[in-house]
Amino acid sequence: MSNNDSEFGSFLVGFVVGGLVGAAVALLYAPQSGDETRTLIREKSIELKDKAVETAEDTRIRAEKALEEARARAETAYSEARTRADDLAKLTKERAVELQKRGQVVLEEQKTRVGEVIEAGKKATRRKAQEPSESKDEEAPGEAPT
Repeated sequence: MSNNDSEFGSFLVGFVVGGLVGAAVALLYAPQSGDETRTLIREKSIELKDKAVETAEDTRIRAEKALEEARARAETAYSEARTRADDLAKLTKERAVELQKRGQVVLEEQKTRVGEVIEAGKKATRRKAQEPSESKDEEAPGEAPT
């Protein structure tokens, strides 16, 4: 877009400079009297001014249109980005809740397993504690094992 603006600016400058050079050349080679030349200069300057005003107005209108288009694109892009961000936030929250639930299930499973292991350890300890006392009861003091 800035390339188009610089091309248009170059065109405008060339247009104005060309008009001035053309008017100067016309005045120098004009076979007219001083009054006629001044009248011609006045008319040409009015024409040139009108063309410059018209070109400036066209440029302003084009710039306003370009600005409106840019604003519309920016608003659309912002709206799309906002929608995507909201969707992503919602998805992230859903996944976080899902992961939290999974974590809770895994935690409960591990608690159950640890409880079972502890219970098995307690039972094994009780059995071991009972075995030596049973084997001591079978051996009488002073008797040699056979």
